Amino acid sequence: MSTAPARPRASLLLLAYLAFVSLGLPDSLLGVGWPSIRGDFDVPTEAVGWVLTAGTVGYLTSSVLAGFTLARVGVGALLAGSTLLASLALTGYSVSSTLAVLVGCALLVGLGSGAVDSGLNAYAAGAFGARHMNWLHAFFGLGVAIGPLIMTGVLSAGLAWRWGYGIVAAAQLVLAVAFALTIRAWHRGVPAGVGAGVPTEAGASVQATPAAPILGVPVRDTLRLPAVWSGMLAFMLYVAIEVSAGLWAFLLLTEGRGLSAALAGGCVSAYWGSLFVGRIVQGLVAERLGAGLVLRASLAGMAVGAALIAVPGPAVLAVLGLVVVGFAAAPVFPLLTLTTAERVGAAHADRAIGLQIGASGVGAALVPTGLGVLIGNTSVQVLGSALLVLALALIALYEWGARRPTVGPPVPAVPAQPGSDPQTSGPVLPVVDGR
Repeated sequence: MSTAPARPRASLLLLAYLAFVSLGLPDSLLGVGWPSIRGDFDVPTEAVGWVLTAGTVGYLTSSVLAGFTLARVGVGALLAGSTLLASLALTGYSVSSTLAVLVGCALLVGLGSGAVDSGLNAYAAGAFGARHMNWLHAFFGLGVAIGPLIMTGVLSAGLAWRWGYGIVAAAQLVLAVAFALTIRAWHRGVPAGVGAGVPTEAGASVQATPAAPILGVPVRDTLRLPAVWSGMLAFMLYVAIEVSAGLWAFLLLTEGRGLSAALAGGCVSAYWGSLFVGRIVQGLVAERLGAGLVLRASLAGMAVGAALIAVPGPAVLAVLGLVVVGFAAAPVFPLLTLTTAERVGAAHADRAIGLQIGASGVGAALVPTGLGVLIGNTSVQVLGSALLVLALALIALYEWGARRPTVGPPVPAVPAQPGSDPQTSGPVLPVVDGR
C-alpha cells in the first residue's frame, strides 16, 4: 500500500533547494575557469589535483564529522556556520595571488560544503520522500549548470576568472544569513533520528523511533556493517564519473574536438543541466517504478553515454554522450542516499550518510586528479574511455551487491504513521540488499 509523503515545511524546503543550488555552483566553476587560472599562476594542467585534493580533505573531514555530531550540533546551526565558511573561502579564491593560497581556500570550501551536504542529506533522508529527494539533488544539478554560465559570462565579458568566484561567494553569504535566521525552525522541524527515516515504497518517510537514538549506538557497530562500506564504494565510483565528466569536458571539447571556448562552456552547462532535468523527471519515475529498476537503467545509461564520448568523431557526438551521462546519472545519488536507512538500519543512518558523502568527496578528487595526470601525459581523448571503465565498474558493484543477502542488525521498529501500511517495504537498493 502506498502512502503520500508528509508535506515538509515550505520555508525549510525552499532553503534546502537553495542550499543545494549553492553547493553546485563552486563545483562547476573550476572546469571552465581552470585554463585561465593555470595561465595566471603558470602551472601545468595536472596542478588542478592540488586544488581537488585540498577540497576533498576538507570535504571528507567535515562530512564525516557532521554525520557523527549532527544530533549534538543541530541542523540549523551546522548549515549557517558551514555556509558562512564556504562564502569566506570563495572570497579567498577571488583575491588569491598564488596557487598555494587557492589550495588553502579549497580546503576551507571543502570543510564548509561537506558539512552542508552531509547535514542536508541526513535531514532530507528522514524528512522528505523520493520525489523531493530527487528534486533537491536536481537543484544541485541546477547549481552546477549555472556555474559554467557564470564563469563563461565573466570570461566572455573580458573580466578575470576571480569575478566568477566573487559572485558565488556573495550568493553563499546571503544563504548563510538565511540559515542563521531560521536556526530554530530547523530545530523544530527536524525529524526524530535526524535523517534516520525509513522510506516506504511510494517514497513516504516513516520516522525512526527516538527509542534508538544515534547517540546510544557505539561507533564501532556502525563501522562493522558491510552495507556501510559497500555504500561508500558505490558513492565513490558514481561521483568520480559525475565530477570527471564535468571537470574535463571543457578541455575535451576545446582542445580535443575543436569547439570555441564560449560554445564549449555552453555544452558543459548542458551536461550539468541534463543532470537537473533528469532528477526532476526521474523523481516522479522513481516513485512509480521503484528504486531498483530506475537505478539499474540509470547505470546502463551512464555506460552508453560514456561510450559515445569515447568514440572518436565530431564534437556533437561527445556532447550527446555528455548529455546522456548527465540525464542517466541523475537519480543515482539521491536514491542511494534516500535508501541508506533501509540498508544499514535507522540508528546508523546519519553516520552512514556522513561516511558516504565523505567517500563521494574522495571519489570526486582522486579520480579526476588521476585523470588530469593521465590527460597531461597522453591526450584529453582518453576521457571517454576512462569514464566507460568507471561506469562498467559501478555496474559490476551494483550487480555483485544484488546477489548478497542483507547483513547487519535489523532496523529498529518504527511507529506506523496514520494511513500507512506497516507491511510496506522501502525501495530496494540491490547494491547492498539482496531482496
